[in-house]
Amino acid sequence: MEKKLKQHTSNCIKIVLYGPESTGKSSLAKALAKYYDTVYVDEFSRGYAEAKAEENLKLTKADVLPIAIGQMYSENEQLKSANRLLICDTDLLETQVYSQFYYNGFCPEIVKKYAQENTYDLYFLTYIDLVWEADGIRDQPNNRFHLFNRFEQALNDAKKPYVIVKGSFEQRLTICKTQIEKLLKKTH
Repeated sequence: MEKKLKQHTSNCIKIVLYGPESTGKSSLAKALAKYYDTVYVDEFSRGYAEAKAEENLKLTKADVLPIAIGQMYSENEQLKSANRLLICDTDLLETQVYSQFYYNGFCPEIVKKYAQENTYDLYFLTYIDLVWEADGIRDQPNNRFHLFNRFEQALNDAKKPYVIVKGSFEQRLTICKTQIEKLLKKTH
């Protein structure tokens, strides 16, 4: 089990788009991957939740571990094709925050362990200043500020490096590119 949640080692710079729903994470991940000619890791939980919804099922706490395993499998697979930089549209820390939010503080201990142990060079914490958009999976239009604070607290508690990303899509993209350029310069 532990092997399925552990990151593969790499010299790639690893970036995480992280934060509440409907804050532009997926769009930024795709745009950054295209700009840097690399790959990005999809948010595994979205496809997982959509598949359950097609069967008229809701996510439960029993789904947290399979989602975490799927996310790390996707990350480790995409790492094989990454070009100096891997863009992740979420990580296990985000899985932990959502699990604890939806299931009254519950998160499998092994997920919490690897949310702490897996490392990334930088998190982009996406702010809630974009309009919330319903999509059939998103369900927290009224808890955005509360969730943003939970996400930021988790980063601080875990001592993870992060930058808050705000503004229009173009402003967000510029902030991300500026920070990534700094990381790329450090690796040369």
